[in-house]
Amino acid sequence: MSSPVVEPAPLLQVDRVGLQYRSATAVVQATHDVSFDVYPADRFVLLGPSGCGKSSLLKAVGGFLPPAAGEIRLDGQIIRQPGPDRIVVFQEFDQLPPWKTVLQNVMFPLLASRTLGKREAAERATHYLDKVGLTRFADAYPHTLSGGMKARVAIARALAMQPKMLLMDEPFAALDALTRRKMQAELLTLWDEVRFTLLFVTHSIEEALVVGNRILLLSPHPGRVRAEINSHQYDLQSLGGVSFQETARRIHRLLFDENQPAAAPIHFQDVRFSY
Repeated sequence: MSSPVVEPAPLLQVDRVGLQYRSATAVVQATHDVSFDVYPADRFVLLGPSGCGKSSLLKAVGGFLPPAAGEIRLDGQIIRQPGPDRIVVFQEFDQLPPWKTVLQNVMFPLLASRTLGKREAAERATHYLDKVGLTRFADAYPHTLSGGMKARVAIARALAMQPKMLLMDEPFAALDALTRRKMQAELLTLWDEVRFTLLFVTHSIEEALVVGNRILLLSPHPGRVRAEINSHQYDLQSLGGVSFQETARRIHRLLFDENQPAAAPIHFQDVRFSY
């Protein structure tokens, strides 16, 4: 008899999470009852319109925003604060200290967190700069780099910490269309080599299909789960294809068609719906 297939355990579990922002006069509900699991080496995308709470969910996974309801677990442990096991890459790449070289920028969190000594930090930083194709720019300063190159430095700096999960909040949104496409390709190539676990936020349906192997669709504010879609069959070569465009249109309907009938979660081919 063949041995039973053992399902891998989720790395990240978001369990019925509600997020709120409080001001002196009001409480704003960012998300309501959101649940999903992320497995090791997933490229998991949070997709939805502006204001649906996707960036808030990323902040909560990062430990910067405590849930008002539900809980978030990493490797079975409840997330209560930020930690080096979750590194965030934002879209503002001017977060790179301008007085530090590219190599020093990548080394900085390794030294600041006392993860490694100076020699070991330089070796690891050099390794990840090579992964993102910036070895020959190690001694350059951020002001001499293009936006795409700054993005690669930020990704190398994050991966050098060897986190359990890389969190990316619309990291390519500020780049021009051609550079954005190039960075998507480079991110996928890097994932093929390193196989890191990625939680990626975007409001672009096309980018979600290209970057992700699983996509969680969030409704307009307050964010609720509308559906989860498997998208592992798509990549940059799929752009313009009939199946790719049909899936993109279906996602658009799921995100914005308020007349979708309410139902319990069901499975339909590669889509899991929640209402």
